[in-house]
Amino acid sequence: MFRSEGKQSDLNGFLDSGSHVTGELRFQTSFRVDGKFSGTVISDGELIVGQGGEVEGDVRVGQVVVSGTVRGTITAGRRIHLTATGKLFAEIETPVLIIDDAGFFQGHCTMPREAGKDGKTASPAPRLVQKAG
Repeated sequence: MFRSEGKQSDLNGFLDSGSHVTGELRFQTSFRVDGKFSGTVISDGELIVGQGGEVEGDVRVGQVVVSGTVRGTITAGRRIHLTATGKLFAEIETPVLIIDDAGFFQGHCTMPREAGKDGKTASPAPRLVQKAG
């Protein structure tokens, strides 16, 4: 099981169900969306899209956990985790993609390797992890 890197107390913000926000979202550690967010998300931290949450737009984060619905583009520096209830309609770029059984992904995925100073691969090969439920 993968744990988020931040503790529950590290949550910088929360968008509750019934709320809809449009604009640009920036946070440090982690932010949870259970409502609807449209726009741009920028952070080195973790975005959590709860089961009823919806995000539409350009997402550039360290990592994201999708249990709701995301539409648009995602660039994640560490990983994207699509849970069993998650729906992802996006162009994504990430070194690690985790899709739980019943998670839905429609789009295009690029899994880059980062080049070191000498031009050789500095990080392990990208990996796709399919988890059985």
